[in-house]
Order: sequence, then structure tokens, then C-alpha cells
Amino acid sequence: MFLSITFLIIALICAVAIFREMRRANFFAVGFAGISFVVFGWFAIATIVEYIRTGGGGVPH
Repeated sequence: MFLSITFLIIALICAVAIFREMRRANFFAVGFAGISFVVFGWFAIATIVEYIRTGGGGVPH
């Protein structure tokens, strides 16, 4: 669960970076922050869903 929370925090920081860099018109940084937001956000949500689905983690039997 710690991993998913870490990924979620990183995704939120990337979301802030997207808006900050859009104000500066730095679209190269917006692209990297956007890709990072999508990747880390996806892994955070997928990890949380898998944690809930398997009942607390571990390998299903």
C-alpha cells in the first residue's frame, strides 16, 4: 500500500507541475509532466484496485 500512496503523491506533484509549466508556456515540460502524471496515476490506481481486490495484497491462491 505504501507503493501506491507514493505513486499517488508523485502523480499529484506532476499535476501541479502541468499547470505551473503551462503558465510559463514551457510545453516540453508540460509534455513530460503529463506523461508522468498518466503513468504514475495509472499505476497508483491499479495498485490500489489490486490491493482491494485481493484482500490486502499477497499472491492469490
